[in-house]
Amino acid sequence: MTARPFLALPDEAATQRLGARIAAGLQAGDVVALSGDLGAGKTTLARAILRALGHAGEVPSPSFAIIEPYEPPAVRLPVVHADFYRLAHPQEAEELGLEDYRADGALIAEWPEQAGGFTHEGACLAIHIEVGPEGRRAIVRPGPDWLGRWDDSESA
Repeated sequence: MTARPFLALPDEAATQRLGARIAAGLQAGDVVALSGDLGAGKTTLARAILRALGHAGEVPSPSFAIIEPYEPPAVRLPVVHADFYRLAHPQEAEELGLEDYRADGALIAEWPEQAGGFTHEGACLAIHIEVGPEGRRAIVRPGPDWLGRWDDSESA
């Protein structure tokens, strides 16, 4: 079994570069699924993506609101930043109306497994963030729709 390539995230600048790289390829219908332990850096990466999409204001964590929408002209395309940590059951995600938001925009999903996961979707860019002795690192798994937009050989 081969180890999955990962991107080192030794500092906030590396996370900002990864966010810019994701934002450059982001299209309507996409899901960026951010997983990892508490404090791994999911919200920091989500903020970096939103900033790279043009959002200049504050980016609050959607932990309590669950969904935080961002609309043009503040961002290049409509985006919903969601944090599914507090969901007790994946069916609760259906009640949020995510499909309506995603019709013309993208979804940045923290704790995607709480919402049933999105990795089965072709438009999903799954990113698992780990914190280890060498610092943070991101393991990126692009769905088929991302293959022309994501190059595993690039660094963050």
